Amino acid sequence: MKSGLSHRPIREWLLLLLAIVVVGGIVVPLWDIFGGLESREELARKWTPQRLTHLLLGPEQVVCYVCFVWAGLILLMRYREVLRQRTAFRMNLLPTETGARILPEDARPLLRKLDQLTGRRPYILANLIRLGLGKYAVAQSAPDVAEVVRNQADVEMSRLSATMATVHYLAWAIPAIGFVGTVRGLGGAFGAEAPTLEAFTAQAKDQLKIAFDCTLIALVLSLGLMFLLHLVQRAEETLVVDAQEYCQEHLLLRLYDPAGHPATWS
Repeated sequence: MKSGLSHRPIREWLLLLLAIVVVGGIVVPLWDIFGGLESREELARKWTPQRLTHLLLGPEQVVCYVCFVWAGLILLMRYREVLRQRTAFRMNLLPTETGARILPEDARPLLRKLDQLTGRRPYILANLIRLGLGKYAVAQSAPDVAEVVRNQADVEMSRLSATMATVHYLAWAIPAIGFVGTVRGLGGAFGAEAPTLEAFTAQAKDQLKIAFDCTLIALVLSLGLMFLLHLVQRAEETLVVDAQEYCQEHLLLRLYDPAGHPATWS
């Protein structure tokens, strides 16, 4: 629905690439100047395969992976549902010809056409139109239709938000699980028993690695999940807004109101 846009879309991904280029152009030369080969070799000695195994494959990390994958699959299905919902915009559910008007006696035929085109499959756009035409067939009042469409759009937005509760819980649970591992590691560090000071220090260092590894992995996964959650929520909210805009352009502004009241959002 590009014709209904009232502003220029911001190319966020292009701005991200520009930010990476700018930061990379500053950081990479500084890394070469001040980091040098010695720092790279030191990193290679620290991050051995054994160290990476302990970092990535702890029990808390595995639970975090399960939560992340579960939430990711939910978000994937919801995004696929958004794409399916958008096919309704290409079904010609309402007359789009210039100057076309919708009279009260047209409401019932349009409802039958809508059910035939959608096969009564659930579409947000079709539901808004169905309720609007149904109200128009009974009340023959354009303002009443606008109120019904607006209220149903609010209901759809609330439903989308409410059904995202599981993903919100998982986004909170991942860092919480990481902190559980942190507490376990700190408890092991302070509760370590060893015959010598050197042995105690070595055991404490190993437990502290567990603590910080759990926190690191959990926070990284949480950041990634919150970004995916943001993208899907924005896609769903944009879907409802576009459905309202479609109804405004092709339904409300084309209704004939015998009383002469304009069909506007109240």
